[in-house]
Parts: sequence; structure tokens; C-alpha cells
Amino acid sequence: MSTTTLPEAPGTTGRAARPPLTSAIGPWLLPSLAALIIFGLMIALRPLVASPTGLTLVLAPLIPLVFAVLAQMFVIAAGDIDLGIGSFIGLANVVIAVVLPANAAGGILFLVGMVLAYAAMGVLIAVRGLPSIVVTLGMSFVWLGVAILILPTPGGTVSEGIVGFVRFNTPVVPGVIIVLTLVTAIVAVFLHRSKYGAVLRGSGSNPEGVRRAGWSVIRAKVGLYVLAAIFGLLSGLYLSGQTGGGDPYIAQSYVLLSIAGVIVGGGTFRGGEVSVVGAVAGGLVVGLLGSLLQFIGVQSSFQAAAQGLVLVLVLVLRAVAHWIRKARRTL
Repeated sequence: MSTTTLPEAPGTTGRAARPPLTSAIGPWLLPSLAALIIFGLMIALRPLVASPTGLTLVLAPLIPLVFAVLAQMFVIAAGDIDLGIGSFIGLANVVIAVVLPANAAGGILFLVGMVLAYAAMGVLIAVRGLPSIVVTLGMSFVWLGVAILILPTPGGTVSEGIVGFVRFNTPVVPGVIIVLTLVTAIVAVFLHRSKYGAVLRGSGSNPEGVRRAGWSVIRAKVGLYVLAAIFGLLSGLYLSGQTGGGDPYIAQSYVLLSIAGVIVGGGTFRGGEVSVVGAVAGGLVVGLLGSLLQFIGVQSSFQAAAQGLVLVLVLVLRAVAHWIRKARRTL
């Protein structure tokens, strides 16, 4: 009776794909520290940030961005890159604000169709070997065009049920903390500690190993695109609940921010080399930087440059940490 083995995880040789917990410390430690430092500076400038209300006001707007970063992370885990995630989230926002209130069944079918379309895009990229940058960029115009056809100008109304779900809170722990903790834990356990998570990561880092283990690389990559679409919808859902309306252009900035969040969080473009905790921390770093710069009083015209410099600094520190770890292994 023959047995199959899972593909090896990135950076391992002769071991099962499921890495020990300590192996994930490197990628997420630096972005987590950076997020804590930025948050600490914000508290030092405005102590009320540490209150439950302050935490909600600061972190709630970052949840859609974190979901966008996780969506991008799944695509990068496949060895691809998604330049259409912003337009996709914008279309989800428009559907939730316009189609769903008028026709609940039609709106749900529309959202399901968006996930299936994303899966089809993954099939096209995986089977035909087309550059993901070109395909996702082209689809970004499709998502945006459909959104504009549905809602040419910002408007629409989000149902009270969605608004209440997005803005839920507890007397003890802010709802945003609960959401971020649960989502991070669930996705991290699935992607880094489950058998299928190892297969998904292996489809980007070691596709030949996935094939030899009896798994379909195409199905695995399509699975990653489906997960990316689901988190894109979640991002659109939270944006809709927070804004109360729809706007086709609401998430255009998320394209570059989501890529930056994944890379700052320890991910690479080599495929399979991603960290869920690092991606969430990277998303928080990218988002909190804007708030910190506003607290400091940096003019809006200089905020983009200041954000870029800080992100470059984090990447340089990450490269230095990687060099130190590599040097220690050779000793």
C-alpha cells in the first residue's frame, strides 16, 4: 500500500510541510513589534487612544484593510500578485449597498458569482500560465466597470443588520480586538497547521512536490483565489457597514497597501512564503502609520512620502534580521 507525503514547506528539507510553531517567529516578530511601537507612540501623543472607545475608533477602520491584506496574502502564497483586489472590494461594497437591499436573494447570488469569477480567473492563470499581473489588472477594470454601471456616483443604503454586525461591541473587550484576534487565529491555524494549508502553500513554493503527493496544483491555486475572493468580500462588507453606503472607488488604495502589508509582514513573491500573523501585523503597520502621521501633524501632501520611508525602514530591518539568522546558521 503506497503512501503520500505532503510537499515540503518553504525553507525546509527532508521534513513534513507542517512547520514547528517556532519557525514562524521570524517573519511576524518584526512587523508585530513595529505595530506595537507605532501604537505606543499614538498612545503617548493621545492617551485616550488606549481606552476602549479610542481602540475602536483607531482600529475599526483598519479591519477592511487587514482583510484586503489577507486576500492579497493568499494570492501571493500562490506565487502570483493581485492588482484587482481594490476594484473587487469596491464592487462588493456597491453590491451590498445597492443590490442586496433591493433584492436579498439576487444580491447573495451576485456575491457568490463574484467568488466563482475569481475562481475562474485563478483557473485561467494556473492552466494557461498567463501572468497574474496582466490578468488581475485587466479584471480590475471589469470589476470597476460593473460597479460604476450599478452605482455611477456614491450612494446606496446598507441594511441595519450589516451595520450592526460590523459595529458590534462588548462592555469588556472592544469588538475590533475580538474580530482581529479570531480571524488571525483561525486563518493562521488553517494555513500553517493543517494538512490542506500545507498543500495550498506548497502549490506556490513546491508545485512538483504537491503533484507527487497526489494533489492537484491547479485546484490548490484555485482554492487560494477562492479564499482571496472571500476575504475581499469580507473587506467590502466591513467597508459597507462602516460607511453606510457604496462607492465604486472606495478601496482603490488597497491594491498597493495590501501588497505592502504582506511584504512588510514577512511574505515574499517566491510563493508559499507568507505569514498570517505577519500579514495582519503588516496591515496594521501600514494603516496605523497614517493615523500616527496625522497625530504628529504631518501635512497630507507629505504623508505618502513619510509612510514610504517608514515602510522601507521596516523592510531594511527585516533584511538585516534575515542576514543575521543566515550568518548564525553558517557558524
